[in-house]
Amino acid sequence: MSLSYPDDRRYHPEHLWAQSRSDGSVLVGISDYAQDQLGAVIFVELPETGAHFTQGQSCASIESAKVTSDAVMPLSGTVLEINEALADTPELLNQSPYGEGWLVRVKADDPAEPGLISAAAYAAQIA
Repeated sequence: MSLSYPDDRRYHPEHLWAQSRSDGSVLVGISDYAQDQLGAVIFVELPETGAHFTQGQSCASIESAKVTSDAVMPLSGTVLEINEALADTPELLNQSPYGEGWLVRVKADDPAEPGLISAAAYAAQIA
């Protein structure tokens, strides 16, 4: 199976994506590459709503059968919502990394913050 990197979001070199929403918020999740490298996800520890993170700071911990890994915030912002479904079904990160497996929804400090790259640039980086 080939990995996918949708063009409707920007990517952080540490394998997270940021997708702007119509309400001005930004959804954050892990890339298909990240979920593939992690293997079967068994637990996700998410931050508290209202927590603020700077770009590159760990915002979540993802435990898989292989390893426990930090998920770094792809852009600076305040957590508006966490994906509560991951508490009971962490495998959503594997099954739907760009859909139901999102991690957090944030209010970005600067939606145009540098440091994020296009899907094509991300795919080329990990090829």
